[in-house]
Amino acid sequence: MNESRAQNCDWRAAGLRYYAYGFHLRQQFGKRIQKVSLDAGLTCPNVDGTVAVGGCVFCDNRSFSPSRRIPRTAIQAQLEEGIRRLQKRYKVEQFIAYFQPATNTYAPVEKLRPLFEEAIADPRIVGLAIGTRPDCVEEDVLELIEELAERTYVSVEYGMQTMHDRSLTWMNRGCTHEAMLDAVARSCDRGFEICAHIMLGLPGESEADMLATAREVARLNLDAVKIHNLYAVKNTPLADQVASGEVTLMQREQYVRVVVDFLEQLPPDCIVERISGDAPPDYFVGPAWCLDKPAVKMAIEQELEARNTYQGRLFEVEKSTNLAQVHAADERLAEKRDF
Repeated sequence: MNESRAQNCDWRAAGLRYYAYGFHLRQQFGKRIQKVSLDAGLTCPNVDGTVAVGGCVFCDNRSFSPSRRIPRTAIQAQLEEGIRRLQKRYKVEQFIAYFQPATNTYAPVEKLRPLFEEAIADPRIVGLAIGTRPDCVEEDVLELIEELAERTYVSVEYGMQTMHDRSLTWMNRGCTHEAMLDAVARSCDRGFEICAHIMLGLPGESEADMLATAREVARLNLDAVKIHNLYAVKNTPLADQVASGEVTLMQREQYVRVVVDFLEQLPPDCIVERISGDAPPDYFVGPAWCLDKPAVKMAIEQELEARNTYQGRLFEVEKSTNLAQVHAADERLAEKRDF
């Protein structure tokens, strides 16, 4: 865990109801920062047969990452093109190099180091974000990331998805929640942020199951979380399951409610990097509502306001309740000793 993590965040004083990623980056860098997606050309262990074949049931990396929708080039060329596109849309001068598609620690250090080094060598790059799986961080890879974190801002995004092993089995993940516990334990206190990617609306998961995952994120004391609903893209097993009626995708009203419930369970200093997700229309199957991300964001903010609630409200209650129970137990023990 990054010890420089802001323990007394000022996001509520800024009028926010959750610790938004944009607010965090402005605190960190003093200006707006954008992520530029990079494709390292790597694969995943549940694609190449190491732990499974076929990949996750929902996955087509082209739908998740802009860098997989164009022919792959060298890292510097990808930076140039990605920065050019972002600067047309935003008035921004500095960027985080986001190694996004596939599993970006699933290679020997000798292959990973030059990729990461080339990215941070660009003076416009102020940090790294590395998307990966929790079962793909060997010790020498963690040592490399720790070394990089001494020179630049680094966030490692682990694809946790859920704490429930039955759901991980359904999605053909090829690992269990134990891998996440192991990765977090070995990643702590290395100077980089630890982020968990979470999916809500997985088949067979109740709202109670989803909130159990929220409490697990809180228990692990992660630096950041990315949340979105399960959605389907073309040419995936999930798309077939949706078409056949085997899987029903979450509706917006339920998603908005559950996201707010989820935020209430998180520690107030856990950065919320994302509260919804989508895919390009050419790849997209459904649900249609998540294509309008501004509307989803507005609905979540309206729900927070309607409930007059905020990130960490129930985490704070639970924490204070636990402390009260501890103090009461201490007093009972003291009374017995005095007797």
